[in-house]
Amino acid sequence: MRSAPARGRCRARAPASPKGLSVSMPASALQVLNTVFGYPAFRGEQQAIIEHLAGGGDALVLMPTGGGKSLCYQIPALLRAGTAIVVSPLIALMQDQVEALRQFGVEAAYLNSSLDAQAQREVEQRFARGELKLLYVAPERLLSERCLDLIGSRTISLFAIDEAHCVSQWGHDFRPEYRQLTVLHERFPDVPRIALTATADAPTRTEIVERLGLAEASRFVASFDRPNIRYRVVEKDNARRQLKDFLEGHRGESGIVYCLSRRKVEETAAWLAGEGVRALAYHAGMEAAGRAANQQRFLREDGIVMVATIAFGMGIDKPDVRFVAHMDLPKSMEGYYQETGRAGRDGLPAEAWMTYGLADVVTLAQFIAQSESGEERKRVERAKLDALLGFAETTTCRRQRLLAYFGETPQGACGNCDNCLDPPQNWDATVTVQKALSCVYRTGQRYGVGHLTAVLRGEADERAQALGHDRLSVFGIGTDLDARQWRSVFRQLVAAGLLSTDEEGYGTLRLTATSREALRGECTVWLRRPPGRAERRSAGRDGAARSRQSLDIAAHEAALWDALRDARARLAREQSVPAYVIFHDATLLAMLRERPQSLRELGAISGVGERKLARYGEAFLAVLTAA
Repeated sequence: MRSAPARGRCRARAPASPKGLSVSMPASALQVLNTVFGYPAFRGEQQAIIEHLAGGGDALVLMPTGGGKSLCYQIPALLRAGTAIVVSPLIALMQDQVEALRQFGVEAAYLNSSLDAQAQREVEQRFARGELKLLYVAPERLLSERCLDLIGSRTISLFAIDEAHCVSQWGHDFRPEYRQLTVLHERFPDVPRIALTATADAPTRTEIVERLGLAEASRFVASFDRPNIRYRVVEKDNARRQLKDFLEGHRGESGIVYCLSRRKVEETAAWLAGEGVRALAYHAGMEAAGRAANQQRFLREDGIVMVATIAFGMGIDKPDVRFVAHMDLPKSMEGYYQETGRAGRDGLPAEAWMTYGLADVVTLAQFIAQSESGEERKRVERAKLDALLGFAETTTCRRQRLLAYFGETPQGACGNCDNCLDPPQNWDATVTVQKALSCVYRTGQRYGVGHLTAVLRGEADERAQALGHDRLSVFGIGTDLDARQWRSVFRQLVAAGLLSTDEEGYGTLRLTATSREALRGECTVWLRRPPGRAERRSAGRDGAARSRQSLDIAAHEAALWDALRDARARLAREQSVPAYVIFHDATLLAMLRERPQSLRELGAISGVGERKLARYGEAFLAVLTAA
C-alpha cells in the first residue's frame, strides 16, 4: 500500500524558529492525512515540516516535483485557525490545486485574472465570512493595497509561498513580484510562513532566504532524486525521426515535447499531428484563448502530447505525464531538472529524453552574448550552460551528475539512465583530439564544425580552395572518421572545455587555456565513441498496450485497468474536471492490485479518503466486483 506522495529523505537544518514548536505530532494531523487525503502515513520529513508550521514556525522546504510539498502547508492550514494564503505564480496551478482540494471536501478558492468581477466579489465575501481554509492568490494581486487590506481583516493561519525560486534573479524563472513578498513578514509578523520550491541550487537558496526574510526559518532539504524517471540523451541526427522513434514507445500516453523557439513548436506540433500523434502547440506568442484551450485539453484528456516552449509547464499538476522530451538543449541544469520533473509526478515510471547537437550550444551561446544582461549575469549563464553540457556528455551515471549539481552525493550508480543501462564505449582519442585542435589552430580559429570537418576529411570544395586550406598540413588527416563522428568529437571537446564557441555565438570554434596540454600530447584524452547510425525502433505496439506495459500491468489485468480508467473518465467528464482530480493512476493501480470487495476495503486504498469514498466508492466498487 502506498503512503503519502513524498520520496527521498529530508534533513532539517538551521536554527529552529523562535516562535516555538509543539513537542509531539498533533494526533489530528495524522487524522487529517488519513480521513481527508486518504494516505495512511507521512513520508520523509512531511511530519516534521507540518509539525513545525502548525506550531507557528517558519520554514524553507526544498522537495522534488511530486514529492508532496502541497500537503506540507495544506494540512497545517486545516489544523490552524483562520485562512491560509497561498502565493502561486500561475493560474493553472491555482485552479488545479483548488479543484483537487474541493474533491477532498476542503473549502478553497482562488483570486486571479481568470475571474470576472462578480466571481471575484463572491470569493472575497466567502473569505470575509471565514468560509475558506485556503485562498490561492497571484503575487501581483496579493501585493495590491486592496488585497493586503482584505487579508488584514481576517485571521490568517499561514502564508505559503510556492515556487519560491522565482525570487532569484539568477534563476530560470525570475518573477520580480516575488521580491516584494517581504511585505508579508513586515505587515503580518506573527503569521508563520513557508517557502517551497523543487528547484534551487545553493546560490538560489541563499537568495530565497535573503529576499524573503527567512534567515531564522528552519530548512528542510529533501533529496532531488526522482528515481522513477529514466534519463536518456542522444546525439542529434535527424531529430524528427529520432523523436518519432521515441514516441512510438509512448503511444497513447500524455507527454511534453520542449522546443527552443516558437516557430519550431508550431512546425513540430503540425508535423506530429500529420504523423497521427494527438499533438498540440503552446507558446507565449499564441492568442490567450488558444493557449488556454490547448492547456485544458492537455490537462483533461489522456494521450495528448503538448509541444511547447518553456512558457508551458511550471505549476502543471497533471500527475500522469509519462514522458518529457527535449528537442533542443535547455539553458541550464535548473531548467532541465524543472522541465523533466513534470514527468511521473505520481511516482510511476516515466522517461526524460533529450536530443542535442553542437548547433544547440552555438544558439544558446548566441542568446547569452546578444542579451542585454550585464557581464556578471552573462558569466553566470555561461557557467550554467557549461554544467548542462557536462551532464549531456558524461559517460558516467547521469543521475549522479544531476544530483551532484544540487549538492548531493548519491550512493552508487542509479541503474535507470542510458549510461547505466547501456554503458557507452570510451576510446583513447588523444591523436584524434590533436588533429582537431591543430585544424582549429591552422585555420585561424575562425570557422565552425562544418568547415573544419571538410578540411580534416580532405574535401577540396570551393571554400577550402579559395581560403587555401587545401594546402594546409592538416588537410585530409582525418579521413578515418566520417562527418558525423567528427561532429561528435568537436561537440565533446566543447563540453570538456578544450574548445569554446565564440562569444558572438556564430559557431566559430577557438582554442582555450586548457587546449595546449592536449595539443602537445601531454595528456591522454578519452571520448565517448559515437553510436552506430542504426537505432532500435519501437515495435509499434498499440497505445493502450504500451501504456499498460509502462505501468507493469499484466495482460490478464488489462481489462480491469481499462474499466477503472473508463469509470474515472466518465466521472471527470460529468464534472468537467481533469481525470486525475478524481483519482491518480497510482490509486487506480492500488485498486487493481488489491481488488477491494467492500467500501471498507476500498476506503483503505491510498489516496481515496472519506469524501471521495462517499462520492465515488459505489461506482468503482461496481467495476471491481464485476471483474
